Amino acid sequence: MNGAQDLGGMMGFGAVVPEPVKPLFHAEWEPRAFALTLAMGATGEWNIDMSRRARESMEPGRYLTSSYYQIWLSALESLLAERGLVEPEEIAAGRSLHQSRPVKRVLAAGDVAAVLARGGPSDRESDAPAGFAVGDRVRARNMHPTGHTRIPRYCRGRVGVIEAVHGVHVFPDVSSTGTGEQPTWLYGVVFDGPELWGEGTDPSLKVRIDLWEPYLEAL
Repeated sequence: MNGAQDLGGMMGFGAVVPEPVKPLFHAEWEPRAFALTLAMGATGEWNIDMSRRARESMEPGRYLTSSYYQIWLSALESLLAERGLVEPEEIAAGRSLHQSRPVKRVLAAGDVAAVLARGGPSDRESDAPAGFAVGDRVRARNMHPTGHTRIPRYCRGRVGVIEAVHGVHVFPDVSSTGTGEQPTWLYGVVFDGPELWGEGTDPSLKVRIDLWEPYLEAL
């Protein structure tokens, strides 16, 4: 969606300063928030695109002033409340006050490593032919969806070239609504830097973005 999380190409936020790989967490509560998010995601109550949509739905001012795991925790609270798994007073109290309904699945501690290693593949089968091939020039649609999407604002309306055909994958715009997967062709598209950023950009700069077919139009 067109929210505060889509910061790519925006000015005024300063330089991106990569942090060292360690420490992985910056506060004692962060690994617990991470573990809770993984455990609840494994229950099957929602999918990864629905969880991303929940994070993006935070009020912009709060989103921009929250840390990574504060955003994760806020989204988890929203997802749990929407499905009646917790009550507002329980979130405020920080502990269970009522018996919750059973969930679809439970991730046992001994299964965590195997589940994380397996991941959640998003590739699917489809009888529909690919609409584009390697070498095709395409334009990213100038679209402004109100829901979750994976097309960055900075590439919308810009021209690129299909560099790779990744096959058919779950379409996140639909998956995030919980109404299905709508398997759709996914492409690797390369854009020239000046096409995205304008005059003065290093002409050797290339930006590669994976984009689903509904995001693209032929030239």
